[in-house]
Amino acid sequence: MNRSRPLRVGTRGSALALWQTERVRALLANHGFETERIEIKTTGDVITDVPLAQIGSRALFTKQLDDAMLDGRIDVAVHSLKDLPTALPDGIEIGAVGLREDAYDALVTRGGAQWEQLPQHAVVATSSLRRRAQLLRARSDLRIVEVRGNVDTRLAKLDRHAEWSAIILAAAGLLRLGLGNRISQRMPLDLMLPAPGQGALAATVRRDDARAREAVQRALHDPSTALAVAAERGFLRRLEGGCQVPVAALGEMIEDGGRSILRLHGRIIALAGETSVGGTMMARVDSPSAAEALGVALAEQLLPMGAAAILRSVREAAVVEAVPEP
Repeated sequence: MNRSRPLRVGTRGSALALWQTERVRALLANHGFETERIEIKTTGDVITDVPLAQIGSRALFTKQLDDAMLDGRIDVAVHSLKDLPTALPDGIEIGAVGLREDAYDALVTRGGAQWEQLPQHAVVATSSLRRRAQLLRARSDLRIVEVRGNVDTRLAKLDRHAEWSAIILAAAGLLRLGLGNRISQRMPLDLMLPAPGQGALAATVRRDDARAREAVQRALHDPSTALAVAAERGFLRRLEGGCQVPVAALGEMIEDGGRSILRLHGRIIALAGETSVGGTMMARVDSPSAAEALGVALAEQLLPMGAAAILRSVREAAVVEAVPEP
């Protein structure tokens, strides 16, 4: 393999994105691959005053990185897997999926208050329709406000807005940034399932770039995580979901009688949390395509049980009725 030129690794410029990229670069270096970092601003980084669901793109945090890759300006792009659309641009593929950090959502409150201690009509901030819908599913009295920005920005907003009781963030991001002490509670799965791919890292490469693919496979790839997220993304793809649709899923490898089984939980929730449908499916899988088929099968099971009606109502909603951020 020709290693004369460093692999150019593209990334967003947020603290979390840079941490993730430096982690991947360190793994590549451990396997003898030289790299250089190239920072690129994405649509989601530039437009910070509009709710994610109203921007109207499924590639808010990936398009500019994709363009740079297709133009030959970068060889590898590091992503939070939950940000990747289920359909990637022609010529780009996921080269490797890294070992997953904590996949749960985290409740961050003032003084460490737990979920059960939030007062009536508490103000909870989130930029995610999935989180918003599941919060209202559990407690319709909550007042949900929109919050955008990087992890540190959102934490600062919670500290600044005395009327806010809590924000919801991915536990993985807080842990990676050394901010695990800010986690008041990991949200139970029966209350809040995570986003498909949450907590996992992905490295994308050009489909015709064997050098970059081999490098990230050797340095980063975790087969068990890859199977779990393939099932989650298959579930999401069949439902044609994205940031604009409240779809949640979590795949887990479990031992059953000495055999490794993939168990997939999935849930679809109406915007105001008034209805939801969910289920679990298990299968022994030995390839990402088989795992993806499990996700599709669970989606097919849930569609006639009410998921189709929920998705139709979500897509017909012209405006997401969220309270604007102060």
